[in-house]
Amino acid sequence: MINVPTVITFSRILIIIPFVLVAPGNPLLGAVLFAVASLTDFLDGYLARKSQQVTKMGILLDPIADKLLVISALIVLVDMATIPAWIAIVIIAREFLVTGLRVVALSRDIVIPAEMGGKIKVVAQISSILVLLLDHTLISMDLYSAGITLLWISMVLGVVSGVQYFILFRKRL
Repeated sequence: MINVPTVITFSRILIIIPFVLVAPGNPLLGAVLFAVASLTDFLDGYLARKSQQVTKMGILLDPIADKLLVISALIVLVDMATIPAWIAIVIIAREFLVTGLRVVALSRDIVIPAEMGGKIKVVAQISSILVLLLDHTLISMDLYSAGITLLWISMVLGVVSGVQYFILFRKRL
């Protein structure tokens, strides 16, 4: 069933297209588009819970939309020569591995809920991407060190939380 939270989630996926096209040439506008898309992540979940419109489609689509947004932004940042490709690869590989693990777990009727480390990782990812896009755009301020530090934090948190997901899955087998 299509409802307002699901439409908001779809909008996050659609925003990726203009973000990818605009961000390399206009990082400030790219940051605005990325921020709007990131806010839809909080909005769709809040509205779904508040209005009791949590659906299976929304449960499946929301994390896919999140991953598509972050992965797209990382690829754009690599293309802009802002971040090293290997950091993006580690983060993207973690996302695919954890998603694959969750699919396998669900096929065995094992639910692996989001852990706090994973939630903090998402905040660090979003923050790092925004800071890196805003580097030298608003007030010619050098934000690169802060952005890359946040990206490293998100990468480490991602690896640690990914290991935790695999340990939790193994315990539930």
